[in-house]
Amino acid sequence: MHTLRYLLLPFLLLGSYTVNAQNIDSVRLDKLYVGTVSKILDDLQKDTGIRFKFDRAKCDELVYSDRPFNEPVSRFLNFMCREHKLKYLRLDDGSVQIMGKYENPEVELLRTKQRYRGAVKHRNITVSGTIQDKNTGESLPFVTVRVLGVPLGVTANVDGQYTILNVPTDTNSLIFNYLGYEPALVHLSPEAPFTQLDITLVANGTTLEEVTVTAEREELMRASEQVSAFKMTPSKLSTLPSLGEKDIFRSFQLMPGISAANEHTSGLYVRGGTPDQALTLFDGFTVYNVDHLFGFFSAFNANSIKDVQLYKGVFDTKYGGRLSSAVEITGKDGNNRQFNVGGDVSLLSANIWVEKPFGEKVTTIFTARRSWRSPLYNTIFQRFSGENESTNNLPFGNQNASVASYFYDVNAKTTWKPNKKDVYSISFYNGADNLDNSIKPQIPEGFGGGGGGFGIDISDITRWGNTGASAKWSRRWNKKLYSNNLISYSNYFSKRERGVSGNVPDGNGGETEIRRGTFEDNDLKDYSAKTDWEWQVVPSQKLEFGGFITKNDIAYSYSQNDTSSLLDRHTDGTTAGGYLQDKMTYWGERIQFTPGIRVTWFSPTQKTYYEPRANLTFKVTPKIKLKAATGLYYQFAKRVIREDVLSGSRDFWVLADDDRLPVSSSRQWVGGISWENKNWLFDAEAYHKTLDGLSEYSLRFTPAMGMGAFTYDEFFYQGTGKARGIDFLLQKKYGKLNGWLGYTIGETRQNFPVYGENDFWAANDVTHEFKAVGMYKWRQWDFSATWIFATGRPYTAPEGAYQITLLDGETTDFLNISAKNAYRLPNYHRLDVAATYRFASDKGSIGGSLFNLYNRQNVWYKNFEIVNNTVVSTNVNYLGLTPNLTLTLKLR
Repeated sequence: MHTLRYLLLPFLLLGSYTVNAQNIDSVRLDKLYVGTVSKILDDLQKDTGIRFKFDRAKCDELVYSDRPFNEPVSRFLNFMCREHKLKYLRLDDGSVQIMGKYENPEVELLRTKQRYRGAVKHRNITVSGTIQDKNTGESLPFVTVRVLGVPLGVTANVDGQYTILNVPTDTNSLIFNYLGYEPALVHLSPEAPFTQLDITLVANGTTLEEVTVTAEREELMRASEQVSAFKMTPSKLSTLPSLGEKDIFRSFQLMPGISAANEHTSGLYVRGGTPDQALTLFDGFTVYNVDHLFGFFSAFNANSIKDVQLYKGVFDTKYGGRLSSAVEITGKDGNNRQFNVGGDVSLLSANIWVEKPFGEKVTTIFTARRSWRSPLYNTIFQRFSGENESTNNLPFGNQNASVASYFYDVNAKTTWKPNKKDVYSISFYNGADNLDNSIKPQIPEGFGGGGGGFGIDISDITRWGNTGASAKWSRRWNKKLYSNNLISYSNYFSKRERGVSGNVPDGNGGETEIRRGTFEDNDLKDYSAKTDWEWQVVPSQKLEFGGFITKNDIAYSYSQNDTSSLLDRHTDGTTAGGYLQDKMTYWGERIQFTPGIRVTWFSPTQKTYYEPRANLTFKVTPKIKLKAATGLYYQFAKRVIREDVLSGSRDFWVLADDDRLPVSSSRQWVGGISWENKNWLFDAEAYHKTLDGLSEYSLRFTPAMGMGAFTYDEFFYQGTGKARGIDFLLQKKYGKLNGWLGYTIGETRQNFPVYGENDFWAANDVTHEFKAVGMYKWRQWDFSATWIFATGRPYTAPEGAYQITLLDGETTDFLNISAKNAYRLPNYHRLDVAATYRFASDKGSIGGSLFNLYNRQNVWYKNFEIVNNTVVSTNVNYLGLTPNLTLTLKLR
C-alpha cells in the first residue's frame, strides 16, 4: 500500500498543479463580485480553481465590488489591487500571492477616473437594463445610476428599469446606489451587453457583517437629491426602538419637520400639516387612515414593503389632492428565486409572510398580522380605552370591563413579467381595528343617599379600517419612453357607538334613569385610474406627464340618543385632470431645475384648479448645495375636526362642496442649504406655508332653546392658517456608530372668525422639537437609542360651568370656554432604547426594547368633567416605561 502511494504521488501532484496553475490570463470572469477582498478571493478560487495566498485578517478590512464581462482574471486582479494599493505575484507552485501596503481606507468608489480596459470601440452609447436584489430577484425601484468621472446619471423607475443615454465610451464605469444595499461598481468593456446590462445588488449585512468602514453606504435613512425628500430602508427598521412593531411611519417621525410627540397616531404631522393633508399611496392606491391600536403604530406591515419615499413638501406634479406632504410606498413583488417563509412574534402581535415564484415569470407574496392579548396589548388598551385615569377619578370609580378587541391586516400581491418590457401586478390590502371599551362602573352603597342596586353601563364600541386594491400594467416602450398605468379602489370606514344607560341615585333617596349616547358612521370610497409617462428626451432632460380620474363617495352621520340626528351628509364627486413637469439639468448637472403644472377639474364646484410648481438645486461646490422650491396645492376630500372640549375632539372625512366646506389650498415656499462629505451631512431648510379653506365643526355656538330653528349643517366653520419654521439635520452616515440629530423651530397659527378676529395657535403647533438617533453595531449586535423633546401642544379648556332650569323643569349645563387653544400641555420628552441580536445563519434575530426608559408621564390630553357646577380636569397620560421583545425567523 505504501509503495502504491509513492508511485501515485507524482501524478497526484501533477493533477493538483494542473488545477492551481491555470493561466490567470486565459481564465475569464463574467459575474458580479462584491464583498471583502477575502471573500472575493475565496469566490475566485471556488469559481476558477486558482489558489490564492493572502493575509485574511487584513483583507477582511478591505471592500471591493466589480462586475467583469468575460474578462481575464489577471485584469480583474489588476483593478482590485490598484484600488487598495496592493500587488499580486505569480508563484512557482501555480498559486497567486496577494501582498502590499495594507491599510483600512474608505473605499473611493466615486473617483473621477476611468479604468483602462483596452481600446475604445464604441462612443456615445446607450446603457440600459434592470436592477434586482441578488438573493430574491426582487426588482429595486428608484436606484441611482451614475457614470464615474462624467456628470451623467439617472434614477431607475418603479420597476427597477434604467436607461442612460450618451455614455461617452464603452470603457466607462457605472456606480449603482440604493439605500440599504452595497453599491455596485460596474466597469464597461466593448464586450458588455449594453442594452441588457442587468445588475444585482447585495443587501447591507448579507456579506459585510464585520466590515467597519465601508463604501458609499447608508444604513437606514438618506436625504434625497430633491428638495424636502427622504428615503428609508424597511429592512433596517428593526434596529430602532419600537413599541411592539417595526414601523416605517414611526421612523419617519424621527426626521426634522415631522412631529414625533404624537404617540396616539402614526399619521404624519409635517411642517404644520395634519395627517389628512399627507397623501399616502401603497402600490398606487390611496390609504386614508394609517393607524392601528389607537395610532400606536401604522397599518402597514414592514414585511410587505420594498421601498418608501417621503416628500415633506413641494412634491412633484404627479402627486395631488393633499396640502402638506406625500408618501409613496412600493410593496414587495416576492422572491423569484425560491420559496421562502418567515415571521415575527412580539409582545403585541404575530406576523407571517410567504413568498413563492411560479416559473421564472410569476411571483407572489402574502403577509398577515394579528394582535393578541398580551400584557403589552392590555397595557396600551387599558391606558387609552375607557379604563383610564379619567374614569378612575369619577365618584364611582370601580369598573367591570367586558373587553373584546383586536386588530389585523393582510397584504397580497402577484406580479407577472412576461418579457423584458412589460410588468403586470395586482396588489391587495385589508386592515381593521375592532375595539370594545365597554365598562360598568359600580356605584358604592349609600352614594348620594342611595342604596344598592344602582349601576350604569357605558358602551364604547369602535371599528375602523381600510381596504385597498390596485391593478398595474407598466411598459418600457423603448430606451426613452416608459409608462405606468393603474386602476385602484380604496375604502375607509369608521364606526363608533358610545352610550350610557342605567339608574343612578338622585340624592333624595330615589333614582334617576339615564339614557344617552352618540353614534358616528364615516364611510369613504375611492375609485381611481391614472397613467404616468416618462420620456427621456436627451440625457439632460426628462419629461414626466400623465392623466388621472378619481370618483369619491363619502358618507358621514352623527346622532345622539338613537333618534336625534345632528349631522347626516352623503356627497360624491369626481376629480379629473393631468400633469406635466420637465426635469432639466445644466452646467454638468450642477443645476437641476424642475418646473411643472397640475390641472384638476372638480365636479361639485364645476371649476378647474391650476397648481404650478417648481424645484431648483444648485451645487456651488461638490460638497455644498443650495435649494429652493415652491408650489400650489389643492385638497378636495378632507378630514374635519369635530370640536369636543370636554372629552377630546374627533374628526371625520367629507368632500368639499364650495359652500359650507370649501376646497382647501396651500401655497408653499422652501429654501435651504446642505453640506455633505463621505461621513457627514448637514442640511437646513426654511419653509413658509399659507393655508386657505380650512374647516372645523363645532357645537359650541348652538343657539339656546327658544332662539329659533336651525340645522346642524350650519356649524361648519371656515378658516385660514400659516406655518413657518426651519428644519436642521446633522447626520453621521458611516461607521460602527452612526445616526443623526434633528431640530425644528416653527409655528403654526390659524384664524377662524367664529372664534374671534385674532389668530390662535393650531392644535398641532409645536414650537421646538429635538430628536437624537444613535445606532451602534458590534459583531452580531445592533444597539440603538432615540431621545425626543417637544414643547407642549395647545388646547382649549372650560373655565367655568353653570346650570339653567328650563320652563319644563329640565336642567341644562352650560360652559364658559377659554379662548381657542389658549393653554398648553406640559413639555413632552422620552428616551427609547433597543438591542437586536442577529443569528449567525442570517435566518432571524431576537430583539428587545424599552419604550420611555425613564418613565416620563407625558400628557396626551386633558379630560374635563362637570361635578356640582365645577370643572374637574384630569390628565390622560401616554405610556410610561414599557418593555417589548420580538423574535424574527425565516426559512432562507
